[in-house]
Order: sequence, then C-alpha cells, then structure tokens
Amino acid sequence: MAQSSSLHAPTLAHAALPAVSSARAALLRNLALAVAGSLLLVLAAKIKVPFWPVPMTLQTLAVLSIGAAYGSRLGVATVLLYIGYGLFGLPVFTNTPPVAPGLAYLMGPTGGFLIGFVAMAAIAGWAAKRGASWLRLAGGMALAEIVMMSAGFFWLALGAQMASGATGLGLDKAFLFGVQPFLIGDALKVALAACFTGAGWSLIGRRG
Repeated sequence: MAQSSSLHAPTLAHAALPAVSSARAALLRNLALAVAGSLLLVLAAKIKVPFWPVPMTLQTLAVLSIGAAYGSRLGVATVLLYIGYGLFGLPVFTNTPPVAPGLAYLMGPTGGFLIGFVAMAAIAGWAAKRGASWLRLAGGMALAEIVMMSAGFFWLALGAQMASGATGLGLDKAFLFGVQPFLIGDALKVALAACFTGAGWSLIGRRG
C-alpha cells in the first residue's frame, strides 16, 4: 500500500519519502524540505565552477532541481525562503560578501535573476508533474530558463540600481554582460536537471 501511494505522489520528493497520514506531519515535512532546499541554494550560490567563457555557480541547477522535485508550490516557497534570508541581512547571495545583503542587493544588477528564480521553480515544478515525458520535462525546464533569463535581462537593462548611480545598463550591455556569457553553462544545467529528475522518477518506479 505504501509503495502504491508513493508511486502516485504528486512530486518526486514526496514519492521518495515515507507516506504521512496527518496534515500536521505533512506540514512539518514540507517545512523541513523547504529549509533543506533553501540551504542547498545557499551552498549552490557560493560554489564557483571553472567554465568557459566565465565561471558559473550551481544555482540554476539547484533551482530547477528543487522545483522539479518539490513541485511548483513548495519549490516557490523554498526559493522565497532563500531570498528572505538575504533580505534579512544574511550573506546568502553569490556576491555577499563583498556586496552587502538586504533589499539594496535585490535592487542591484542581479536582483532580476533572483526574482526570476521564483518563476523558474514554479515552471520546473509544473513541467515535472508525475507522468511527464522527458521531452516535456526538458522543454519545461528550458522555458523556465528563458523566463528567468528574461527577468534578469530586462531588470539589468532598465531597472537595476548600479554602483555608479545609473539605472540599468541598457539593452545591449545587459545582454553582453548579463546573458551571453552564461548561455552555454545554463543550457548544460538545464540538461542535467532534466536528466536528474527523470532518473529520480525511474528509480522510484523501479523501487516500487
């Protein structure tokens, strides 16, 4: 019976964990998952992987994987919890330190990408619903990447508060410095996240 219920669980995380019978236990488990996921995002923000043309962090991979494993609602809650750490002054973002955390950080050059992570988690969660084909999963994650990059690009181009006092870099410079150098690395992370999620569901299915 437990095996059957896990196979029909709406998310990979819940399918992998033992079934719970009460609303309170489910809430506590979701809180624990959100905290664990938010700490994974902190770790992913601080890891710099040598890559071409620029080093990359693992945040995109972590956001996509969390959204796909947790589902849209819990994935979004996890990303918001992570952002909340930074708003309360904890140095959880990639450039903190030396840049100070807080609301000013979100108003800066990378704020649009951080907000884009929220949409990214929601779309990845939608794409990874139980029974989704690998093609839908990969396509949904690619869409999530496009939405996140678009949010970051337009904010960097038009709204970001720069250290010089200027507002935005303009469209050309925002693409040149904020999008183009990261396209190859993020495409790789989209592919990895889709493979990890698909492999997770296959493992759950074989175990069941």
